[in-house]
Amino acid sequence: MRIIPIAPAEPAARAVGAQPALQALPPLALYLHYPWCVRKCPYCDFNSHEFKGDVPEEAYLAALIADLEAALPQIWGRRIVSLFIGGGTPSLISAAGLDQLLTAIRARLPLLPDAEITLEANPGTVEAGKFAAFRASGINRISLGIQSFDDRHLAALGRIHSALEARHAIDLALAHFERVNLDLIYALPQQTLAQARHDIAAAAASGASHVSAYHLTLEPNTPFHHAPPSLPDDDLAADMQDTVEAELAAAGFEHYETSAFARPGQRCLHNLNYWHFGDYLGIGAGAHGKISSPAGIVRETRRKHPREYLDAAAQGDFVQQRSDIGSDQLPVEFMMNALRLCQGFPLRLFEERTGLPVATLTQPLLQAQQRGLLAIADAQVVPTLQGQRFLNDLLQIFFPGEAGNM
Repeated sequence: MRIIPIAPAEPAARAVGAQPALQALPPLALYLHYPWCVRKCPYCDFNSHEFKGDVPEEAYLAALIADLEAALPQIWGRRIVSLFIGGGTPSLISAAGLDQLLTAIRARLPLLPDAEITLEANPGTVEAGKFAAFRASGINRISLGIQSFDDRHLAALGRIHSALEARHAIDLALAHFERVNLDLIYALPQQTLAQARHDIAAAAASGASHVSAYHLTLEPNTPFHHAPPSLPDDDLAADMQDTVEAELAAAGFEHYETSAFARPGQRCLHNLNYWHFGDYLGIGAGAHGKISSPAGIVRETRRKHPREYLDAAAQGDFVQQRSDIGSDQLPVEFMMNALRLCQGFPLRLFEERTGLPVATLTQPLLQAQQRGLLAIADAQVVPTLQGQRFLNDLLQIFFPGEAGNM
């Protein structure tokens, strides 16, 4: 592959930090965050909180709807291509509560008729009747937090379900949903290569159409970070990654994103919108959003703690932080998403989603190609295998002031 010629930037370039001008708005997705779980896992750095006593479901659902209504002027007239309900453990929501929430969303936003609507579920909190009700409400994709099929590893991860319950949850999900994702983690405490292979083989044989396989990382402000468990060394972890990819490829899964594998036609449309630098409105405690308009692109963060978020409902003041994404930051913002895709992205997508000319990327693209981290052919930017393995090094090239100075 070779790099294609890129025209030089216009003489009258925008000032650093200025807002770009988009020719058209990107697709818009909706993310809802449910912040409670039965038990906080020691590796988890998501905005999730163990509930003590009764969860204030009615008040929280009312706050979500009020949050959505307050955000409507930003997205008025735009259609929703996908909806993702994450957490926490959103499968803790009652069937009636979820139905009420989805009905309220449809009354306020135009969802595409074929919109993907995903709910995250914990195998320890599901039952057949609830799944049937979720399906009847309009959920058409389930994402199960399996993590492992080994009871010892599940205990080490602080999960509340067993391997048997995981398999039962998968069977229940497949009985009600055509699209089922399994989340798995590898490079677990004291995990062997054979055990990692067993987990991924079990996922491939389960009947699920999508697998998300993540390398365990020790995130700041988690119990695992403060008291690190004994983990596989880098070489063994790399062997596990190779095994995950090989097992899933042999089973007919396509590796389409750093951690995502899908059977044909079963890619996660909601996550693809993120990776294509589409827009998403995030509502709920701690939810993040990215919204484009003719005036530019902004990022938003909702108030993080559930109590603070609920208190904000009285004033309708849900947004804790809102900031513009300036043109100097857009290249790395775009690349942090698009370069996760194994097949890369067309160069025109950069212009469409950022409002910046392709010439903005000339130097970093050349440097990344010279280092063997990506290749370009037929106006398609594709990370090499080395680029996929060393994604952080590749992304660093696109940070402001880095290209040509490393």
